[in-house]
Amino acid sequence: MDFQKIVDAFETMTCVLSVEQYADGSYGNIRIVAANKAYVDSIENTQTMSASVMLQNHFVPGDPYERYVPKNSNFEENCYQCAIKKQPIHSYVHPDYFPFWIDFYMLPLQYDQPGIRYCTYSQELTKEADAGRMSNLSFETASDVLQTCIKLRRMKDFQAAMDEVTEDIRHICKANRCRILLLDMQKRSYSLLCEAYAHEGQAGAMENYMGEGFYDIVATWKDAIGRDSYLILKNKDDMKRICIHNQKWYDHLIKAGVESMVLFPLQTSEKMLGYMWVTNFNTANVIRIKETLELATFFIASEIANHQLLDRLHNLSSVDVLTGVKNRNAMNIRIDQYLSGQENNIVSLGIIFADLNGLKRINDNEGHAAGDRLLKNAASLLRELFGEEGLYRAGGDEFMIIIKNVSKEKLEECVDRIRVCSESAGDISFAIGSCYDDKECDIRKAMQIADERMYQDKEEYYRRHPWLERRKAGVKSDS
Repeated sequence: MDFQKIVDAFETMTCVLSVEQYADGSYGNIRIVAANKAYVDSIENTQTMSASVMLQNHFVPGDPYERYVPKNSNFEENCYQCAIKKQPIHSYVHPDYFPFWIDFYMLPLQYDQPGIRYCTYSQELTKEADAGRMSNLSFETASDVLQTCIKLRRMKDFQAAMDEVTEDIRHICKANRCRILLLDMQKRSYSLLCEAYAHEGQAGAMENYMGEGFYDIVATWKDAIGRDSYLILKNKDDMKRICIHNQKWYDHLIKAGVESMVLFPLQTSEKMLGYMWVTNFNTANVIRIKETLELATFFIASEIANHQLLDRLHNLSSVDVLTGVKNRNAMNIRIDQYLSGQENNIVSLGIIFADLNGLKRINDNEGHAAGDRLLKNAASLLRELFGEEGLYRAGGDEFMIIIKNVSKEKLEECVDRIRVCSESAGDISFAIGSCYDDKECDIRKAMQIADERMYQDKEEYYRRHPWLERRKAGVKSDS
């Protein structure tokens, strides 16, 4: 067969690849045996988009492909599937080591020599991701990805949507498990967003090795993927590649009965978000699985990034930056919910105002940094007593706690606990006012009464400590 004649019939960059096939079904060297002018120019002509990143700028027919580009396990898997398994392949990828996207087609050739199989490889390059090329998929893959997108956008509950999509992907892959792990690179922390498994008895299997030191295992995944866009391990021999990067991870997987795995990073152009990985999947369907996850993870990462952004915006609007407790805006929203009837089944209401004594004196004498530390310590004490739900920083030195369906005795006990704990802390002192209402449950009236009682308590505090500077009468913003 005249390979040169074949490639010269193509206008786009095209070459013929040979793949060595061993008796056990595995593959060996992959060589570029012939290439048309457009493909040769992509290597030799420095004016082309790709030539500047080639490892070698002189094309020699029959050389191994890695003479020109870095060795890539995913590219080799595609060559194996096409040349040996006789599967046509199309994909649109962005390898980390290239500053462009590659839209490529591979077709098997019906010309085999002993131990050698052949396929064509054609490619087009784009500087930026092209939506049209990304959506040029098989009907099955397009249907799967479209279903994923619809669920992500249709469902209002983010967690429920991610749970359902994860189960769908597990089903598409005919896999044992599918998981999404989120990372915080700065804090060196991780969290399991969702997990789908084939059998009920497998629930919690992930937690068996997601303990201390697991982040160090996750940190090696980037190296395991290397310059590829993803990692596909089809059998136990492939799994051994993990040993190079992390023996402990390999041991965990083998102990968990993992015999095959797909690992895709979830990332945007700005940030690594985490990983999706699928274990014990249908290896006979690896091409469809790769195509589906390649695009599905693109949309999943986008949805996660959007959700995290909304979370950050919500925190900025509802959480006090200094103390970490809810701010006045969140408090006002909660009050409006009471007034509008959105808070249901309320049989009693407890309100506590706790005003930090001595903040102005600390700010004046020791500086605002010391005052900030005092505020944070005070907020931390109240958080330990009441949790996050009903605690608010109402003003500069003032905190409010809302407790619904509480008994009068329990509310009084809460007030006593604040006094005892603040005295034990030594440097924290609160003026406290509270109100219990099991009749009208009128939150505004209860707040007014608690506020008045808090100022009475503050007056008593200065009466007992006359050597401390008193605030001016009627001024509520000073301690």
